[in-house]
Amino acid sequence: MLKDIQNCEDTRKIELEQAGIKGLHYPIAVLDKVHKTQHTTALVDLYVNLPKQFKGTHMSRFVEVFHSYSNHISMKEYLTMLEDIRHRLNAATAYGKLAFPYFIEKSAPVTKKKSIMSYHCEFSGKVSEHSKRFTVLVRVPVQTLCPCSKEISQFGAHNQRAQATVSLEIGSFFWLEDLIEIVEQSASAPLYSLLKRDDEKFITETSYLNPKFVEDTVRDISLKLPLLGDFPACRVEVESYESIHNHNAFASARGLCKNGSFIQDDPHVAF
Repeated sequence: MLKDIQNCEDTRKIELEQAGIKGLHYPIAVLDKVHKTQHTTALVDLYVNLPKQFKGTHMSRFVEVFHSYSNHISMKEYLTMLEDIRHRLNAATAYGKLAFPYFIEKSAPVTKKKSIMSYHCEFSGKVSEHSKRFTVLVRVPVQTLCPCSKEISQFGAHNQRAQATVSLEIGSFFWLEDLIEIVEQSASAPLYSLLKRDDEKFITETSYLNPKFVEDTVRDISLKLPLLGDFPACRVEVESYESIHNHNAFASARGLCKNGSFIQDDPHVAF
């Protein structure tokens, strides 16, 4: 029998917070509101804590467990996967992060031409014997048009692409599509991969009639998040890639969603 070096005793008495695999590219299947299942590719990080008496962890076991779940990565199954990793490696705590593109077919606003938009998503989790935590992050590209520029100019107003990032610690189940829709509704205008001239005219005029600072967008997203359910922790960030400055504009807010309200007076909110 081959010697198990990882289980050999280590005498340096240093406990490791995390040990495992990082940067694994792997095909996965996630829930899709329209098509039930969507196949995409994830960048995977998986770790466990390593007690001071052990020399190393068993890297192959992370991939073995992850492979068995890769075709059905849901919010619920993700935590079950981490629990399996924790038991398989005899660890007190297991950690995981998946970063993947999520694709949605969108119709242009006037011509209804169809195209695919990509959104960056992340699933992060931590599981121990007494606690479980699961967080979803989504980045949504949008357009913002400056209210100040519109107010002070005789004609026109500067507008630019912006990026909204929403992180939710899971309480209620929600669809990624519904969160993305909330973000897009809170900006000056959504983005599309395909726009004909009639669509471009519509988006340009829509954003002009709907000016938003990054501050406005963060606040509007925050007020709409409780429509998705209750969440013990939320964070909203918007960064605008300014078209007339050599810097970006940024705003953020954190709180929790409970009983239809966005609440910020809880000192224990994460993020």
